[in-house]
Amino acid sequence: MQVKARELANGEHALSQHPMSPPTFKRFDVRKLIAQGIEPFPEIRKRADALKQGEGLAIIAPFLPSPLIEKLRAEAFETRVEPQPDGSWITYFWREAAAE
Repeated sequence: MQVKARELANGEHALSQHPMSPPTFKRFDVRKLIAQGIEPFPEIRKRADALKQGEGLAIIAPFLPSPLIEKLRAEAFETRVEPQPDGSWITYFWREAAAE
């Protein structure tokens, strides 16, 4: 199944062709923090921990954040990455809804 994100009017993102109700993604662009030498992980951690059912986190970074992907996958997050024309990457993190 092809999963593609689309930007919503409010700047958040949603995955299309998601098997259930697609999550809505809160966007967090870490490029400026990284350019300033600031480690973005504490803020990413806080935002990931605050996600509610049906929400996800879209991280915009100047590189593919492989260690972050591995860390959050180990915590049961699903991920999807999209390289951007400007060389940056958008990485989507969400948790699947529990089966009822």
